[in-house]
Amino acid sequence: MTTTRTDPMETTRTDPLETTRTDPLETTRTDPSEATAQPPDAERLRRWRLVLGADGADSTGYALTGQDAAMDGALNALYGGDAGKQPGGRGSAGRSAGLGASAPSVARWLGDIRTYFPSSVVQVMQRDAIDRLGLETLLLEPEMLEAVEPDVHLVGTLLSLGKAMPETTKETARAVVRKVVEDLEKRLESRTRATLTGALDRAARISRPRHRDIDWNRTIRANLKNYLPVPGGSEDRGEERGTIVPERLIGYGRASRSAEKDIVLCVDQSGSMAASVVHASVFGAVLASMRTLSTRLVVFDTAVVDLTDQLDDPVDVLFGTQLGGGTDINRALAYCQSRITRPADTVVVLISDLYEGGIRDEMLKRVAAMKASGVQFVTLLALSDEGAPAYDHDHAAALGALGAPAFACTPDLFPDVMAAAIEKRPLPIPDKDAQP
Repeated sequence: MTTTRTDPMETTRTDPLETTRTDPLETTRTDPSEATAQPPDAERLRRWRLVLGADGADSTGYALTGQDAAMDGALNALYGGDAGKQPGGRGSAGRSAGLGASAPSVARWLGDIRTYFPSSVVQVMQRDAIDRLGLETLLLEPEMLEAVEPDVHLVGTLLSLGKAMPETTKETARAVVRKVVEDLEKRLESRTRATLTGALDRAARISRPRHRDIDWNRTIRANLKNYLPVPGGSEDRGEERGTIVPERLIGYGRASRSAEKDIVLCVDQSGSMAASVVHASVFGAVLASMRTLSTRLVVFDTAVVDLTDQLDDPVDVLFGTQLGGGTDINRALAYCQSRITRPADTVVVLISDLYEGGIRDEMLKRVAAMKASGVQFVTLLALSDEGAPAYDHDHAAALGALGAPAFACTPDLFPDVMAAAIEKRPLPIPDKDAQP
């Protein structure tokens, strides 16, 4: 194959063959002698061959060898030919493109992709394999679970299998879920604690403290503008005496053995909310471990389940959920509303895509009633790193009109959202202008 200066692949800097150092295709060139033995266009053809797959081999005329051939086989097993035409996949029944419906072959394939690709790519390919090839049932086998790369989406898939999971697999599944949960806790716990502790401290300060409760450092800083010089200083030594008039006193909140704020997490456990359920369970466990907060976790579909007594272990919480089914937000909010005892000190967080299967008008009336009583109400369309899912725009707009704007929230932003709700200040809504 020859090229000229007018080859479109030569005239643009956005050539798909140009890659960064993290490109997985770069990791396969381990033999420097192979690179020197190739003609000038060999690398271009090699990369196009890997991009196009086996079906495009004739157009490049390039034969893959070694690790390139093995990588191509792993990709072709998932994306090549009739890979999507599997029972449970997107097409009609057909050949398996190399994976087949056996756990050993899939386990080998999982090992191959972990060898050839970075972890982030492996997680995407695993997700695609489950979606395209209908491999959910194979996750019920322990050897399969031991081979996969754990991530939030895999946890969601395992939870959706629910009661179908045999006893022999449950312990392996719990180990997979626990690894993901522990990784999330390491990432999220310290910042959540620091952010919310600061918010609670600010919310607890009082403006008319008793003498023993005055925070003198903050009081002095707040009243420096009220400094008045006082006659009688030693002018010959350049000294000046003065006083600060404390027009505004700032005091510490009184130490209390009871929780300062009540948090209610009301989480939609329909199938589309799997990643949100995982993150909400981790955050629920973190919040429950803070003495100054009283945290309740409620999950719902058409039924309502209170998982508060399991918050000491988010893995137990997750296995107490049942992903899938319908949605009755009104019933869930009715339960949460019945558990509120001090509205002015309560934050209710509804995490849902707002596809209501219950009574819409009653749902909105409950939100309005809670806000009128002093409850801080937060509506999150998702609590995940993937942005907002499909959601009911009419319900989102109606909640926004009640002063409870609905928006998607990443796990990293969630502590700031909660801090703002605790302090009763505007929520840090991302892309506020684009919100419904």
